[in-house]
Amino acid sequence: MATHRFKQNAVLIANTFAFTMCFMVWTMFGEIGVPIAEELALNGTQFGILTAIPILTGALARLPLGSMTDRYGGRPVFFIVLLVIVPAIWLVQFATAYWQLLILGAFIGLSGGAFSVGITYTAKWFEKDRQGLAMGVFGAGNAGAAVTKYIAPTVIVMLGWQAVPNLYAIIMLATAAFFWFFSFTDPSHRNTQRSSLREQLNVINDPKVWKYCQYYSVVFGGYVGVSLWLTRYYMNEYGFGIQLAAVIATIFVLPSGIIRAFGGWLSDRFGAHTVTWSCLWASLIALFIMSYPETYYSVQGAANGARVEFGFGIPVWLFTTALFVVGIAWGIGKASVFKYLANDYQENLGLVSGIVGLAGGLGGFLLPIMFGALVDLTGIATTVWMLCFAVTLISIIWMWWTERRVKTFTKETGN
Repeated sequence: MATHRFKQNAVLIANTFAFTMCFMVWTMFGEIGVPIAEELALNGTQFGILTAIPILTGALARLPLGSMTDRYGGRPVFFIVLLVIVPAIWLVQFATAYWQLLILGAFIGLSGGAFSVGITYTAKWFEKDRQGLAMGVFGAGNAGAAVTKYIAPTVIVMLGWQAVPNLYAIIMLATAAFFWFFSFTDPSHRNTQRSSLREQLNVINDPKVWKYCQYYSVVFGGYVGVSLWLTRYYMNEYGFGIQLAAVIATIFVLPSGIIRAFGGWLSDRFGAHTVTWSCLWASLIALFIMSYPETYYSVQGAANGARVEFGFGIPVWLFTTALFVVGIAWGIGKASVFKYLANDYQENLGLVSGIVGLAGGLGGFLLPIMFGALVDLTGIATTVWMLCFAVTLISIIWMWWTERRVKTFTKETGN
């Protein structure tokens, strides 16, 4: 009979692998959307909507799926989600109209909703002092976005974009089988209390939940939104082909996903607040650098009236370096925010993680659309980073006002 430690590790591995594949599928429109946009002559806003629709449904699904996980356990809920999305993935290759792609993308978005299932399923198998690391390891499945950036562009070039959903459907079916045979059920993890959803949702009245939603909309919503936009950004701004653009984009996507495990360990050791505060500041500084648009100056000479003209822009190496810093910061921050939740909401972690995950997913949904609209409106590509900078700054101010300022006041008064 398998020991408890063996079951813990088996569940963690099965969960992480399944979530990695889910994230790979969830973000595939960021890659196949590029040739689709060329075929259908989509503008920036339409492309943003196409990539964002799966993110929206994945975000909306996180709340009910999290609640179901609290009630029925993670194993059956996760398995059903994996099976349900397979037909929608497979049918994408036959879509010929924009509206068809949007409908199928909405169903595929359930793969993103699996996060609130897996994070709760994982946390309940581990002791409190190990939950941060365990959830961080599971959350490293975000690296599935990098997997799709390696696989999809190569398949697109060799076989056409239609081959990508066909391949992904087969992978997801195999993933469902692997998950079922290598995971375990623990009845004690189920919440047998038959409280209504309305009663469960009373937690929304807690202002801390809204604050954690804001943090997660930056570190996770930003991660998803930027991941979907990066390939197109490198192609348009620096003139790269789709394969090279996607590979360079993984400098952001892959480390940000993998380092989440390290972020969980840091959160266990130094606390969720300290880690989140540091991550937000690091990303704010990097985003400031990335936001600088290519600018040309014309200066009136003092002596002979001649004009001196020169230009300045962010070279690709500097932009990519700053992007890497943002990815690392957000990757660690994704883990630290959920350490807050594990500390404060142990009994209804599935529901609360669904709420916070919903906020993060909505951030990932809105950002590509806003990116496209900003570029269409202004014609300035770096406005996307200006938007990310502004949202990050709001989170820093909120954290200072509700946490650091309060701590400072408490120390000064001795209360």
